[in-house]
Amino acid sequence: MSAVVAIGVDVGSTTCKAVAIDADGRILAHLVEPTDPRIEPQVERLVAGVRGEAGDLPLGATGYGRKRVEAGRVLTEITCHARGAFARTGRPGVVVDMGGQDTKVIRVGPGGEVVDFAMNDKCAAGTGRFLEVILGRLRVPLADVADVARRAARAVTVSSTCTVFAESEVISLVASGAPTEGIVKGLHLALASRVAALARGAVTAGAEVFMSGGVALNAAMASALQDALGHPVRVLPEPQLIGALGAALAVLPRAA
Repeated sequence: MSAVVAIGVDVGSTTCKAVAIDADGRILAHLVEPTDPRIEPQVERLVAGVRGEAGDLPLGATGYGRKRVEAGRVLTEITCHARGAFARTGRPGVVVDMGGQDTKVIRVGPGGEVVDFAMNDKCAAGTGRFLEVILGRLRVPLADVADVARRAARAVTVSSTCTVFAESEVISLVASGAPTEGIVKGLHLALASRVAALARGAVTAGAEVFMSGGVALNAAMASALQDALGHPVRVLPEPQLIGALGAALAVLPRAA
């Protein structure tokens, strides 16, 4: 049985992830929880949970709360998502990481290095928080989103680019009798168009596009992004863990 040799944590704005990997970079254990404001004890507990019986191990940290983690290496999400995605695919490409706080488009080179990136971190309208806020208003559980969007006969246009204004617009649409399914579909298309605008310069004809981050678990979002880009989009296996995987890979003894 493989032994745990390194651990990575990704302290995101919405969820906190921890993974334990073996010497070949395979994930042996992982935990995901909503991020607690008391990050230090949460990370300590998650690390202990994935470490199991193993002793003291190298720890890499990433995410918006990474600087509050006592780790051997503290790395940006851009570096970790590039490294984690390359470990999953073994190929260069474009990684679209959609998280709760920001969206990143990362061009990954043939060795897994970051070639270029673009980032939307100024407004929630290009992030998972946009969906979370407005779906909450519509009372649509995240687990049901893909099915609800799929049932829509057509998309209802949501034109506001600000989360606060979009929320008000959606309330007006509901009051005017617009179908919930159409609004949900329209929300996804609106978000996808913003992300596509961020990604379009990086997505060349022959590039593969990979999706990571918690929002990638939403099949409706992956489909909307593919339509907006006019380019195939592949959701990475266990997309929510890609950042933590990259952080763990960064502290393997052989890692650069």
